[in-house]
Amino acid sequence: MTATVIDGIGLLFTGHEEIQDAALVIEDDRVAWAGPAGQAPEADERHDAGGRCVIPGFVDSHAHLVFAGDRTAEFNARMSGQRYSAGGIRTTVAATRGAGDAELATRAQALVREMLRQGTTTVEIKSGYGLTVEDERRSLEIATGLTDETTYLGAHVVPADADKEEYVRLVTGEMLEACAPYAKWVDAFCEQGAFDGDETREILTKGMKAGLLPRVHANQLTEGPGVRIAVELGAASADHCTHLSDADVDALASSQTVATLLPGAEFSTRSPYPDARRLIDAGATVAIATDCNPGSSFTSSMAFCVALAVREMRMTPLEAVTAATVGGARALRRTDVGSLVPGARADLVVLDAPSYVHLAYRPGVPLVHQVFQAGLLLE
Repeated sequence: MTATVIDGIGLLFTGHEEIQDAALVIEDDRVAWAGPAGQAPEADERHDAGGRCVIPGFVDSHAHLVFAGDRTAEFNARMSGQRYSAGGIRTTVAATRGAGDAELATRAQALVREMLRQGTTTVEIKSGYGLTVEDERRSLEIATGLTDETTYLGAHVVPADADKEEYVRLVTGEMLEACAPYAKWVDAFCEQGAFDGDETREILTKGMKAGLLPRVHANQLTEGPGVRIAVELGAASADHCTHLSDADVDALASSQTVATLLPGAEFSTRSPYPDARRLIDAGATVAIATDCNPGSSFTSSMAFCVALAVREMRMTPLEAVTAATVGGARALRRTDVGSLVPGARADLVVLDAPSYVHLAYRPGVPLVHQVFQAGLLLE
């Protein structure tokens, strides 16, 4: 077993505490020790952080990376005054169905590499742009080659040529059977123009019976039943959480369901941002994710989302970075990522800055100096 000490850390944020003048010891792919540099144990190799800040690798718990096509025209129209609605997803569905496996895989791989360069060491990937049995299955098979966190989202929208009742039967029957071997999670878009509360509950319940764990697209465009269904079913996360009633906030605060906020979507659709302050003050657990997708949030940058969270959602820099690391891990029910404590996977980011505050203080600046994933320094 080879031990490597990373010292010269000006500020180490472990996900739970801040340590000035710190060091971190990695043994194989795990964190073995973290603390003040003067107390660091002996190691076989040394890596000097040069006084920089070190944080856990970002955990992006909501992304749609398997797709084809381009929606620049839709974005341009929206920025020119057209309102966003869920229907634009069907444009990507048509392009994805027409693309080969190699094209889809190459594009998704490129996005994962792009994320990794920006410090994202764990990413969840959803299906949802195929909406046929075979296209959903192959989307998830491609995703399994890129991450352990794969989500079956056959219930993204109803295809343009489908009867809704028949499509729900397909999603909960033949499609689920084909996709379950490639998925860890089941998700549904509970929203006007997508699936109502009863349909969402049925889709998630059938997915759970097939061995999948639930998460929900909830309350993005309107107030609705999505958050309360997520809590009722013990979902790991309710994602978006833009339009919440007091009852929704109370339900999240009294549950283990994480409120995953996706500020890139509000930025890209000129929509109201979620009120993170309200959730945090109520006691809810909050995560931040990119919602990387070609239609409503085509960003792969967790750092950008941290900056938005601080500026637009009234989070402190510490709260935002915690939500992008520990919060994301909790949204995936993971304890081995998102923090730098003994036993955790050695996923860490060396920032070219003295503090994580610079992620919000210097928005848009490429501050990632180095990335370690499972103990390996990425070149």
